[in-house]
Amino acid sequence: MGFSGNPHPNPLPSKGEQFTQEESEIVYRVIHARRDMRHFSGGEVAPEILQRILEAAHAAPSVGYMQPWRFVRITKADLREQLIALVEEEKEKTSDAMDERKAEFMRLKIEGIRDCAELIAVVLAPDDGTVFGRRTMPEEMALCSVSCAIENMWLAARAENLGMGWVSFFEPADVANLLNCPEGAKPIALLCLGPVKAFYDKPMLEKEGWRERKFISTVLAEDSYPT
Repeated sequence: MGFSGNPHPNPLPSKGEQFTQEESEIVYRVIHARRDMRHFSGGEVAPEILQRILEAAHAAPSVGYMQPWRFVRITKADLREQLIALVEEEKEKTSDAMDERKAEFMRLKIEGIRDCAELIAVVLAPDDGTVFGRRTMPEEMALCSVSCAIENMWLAARAENLGMGWVSFFEPADVANLLNCPEGAKPIALLCLGPVKAFYDKPMLEKEGWRERKFISTVLAEDSYPT
């Protein structure tokens, strides 16, 4: 499957469109219900739903309207297995850097690549020279733009009652080689997508006691960095 040839496949909002209170509440509900999923139940993602999710990603904001995201749908079983091997290798290296939390880390389920219905690699495209808005932070702003696309996918997936998980345990150069990426392209995510038996009632790392969500008062301040 591929993107529609229409750059605006969904109806554009009318000028001055206002959302109802009910619609606004649904948006907030989806945001707070989103989870980084690692447990999948196989199955399939209908082509039209996958198309909608990818279109949501492509509708993300980007600095200088550079649209630096590229998506690679992994359909070959052997390629998926090669990516799993790279993730397992990085998991071992990460565990070696965990010191006293190594055993605790190794018990965690960090991904669902083998069980998810769809696996999509997200690649930061080679720098196209955009200066608008990113002269002082060129790579950072490109990465932020791609992250916005991924978040759109996450929210769209949750709205479709599908789970999604972001896997970052890999060496970008190794994944770039497997995906035949051009020079300068950098894979930043392997996204597991598909049906799940149940969504976590809270973030999994919080459920597992790895970390807790901070109170908003600790990250919010006025006129100066929070203390």
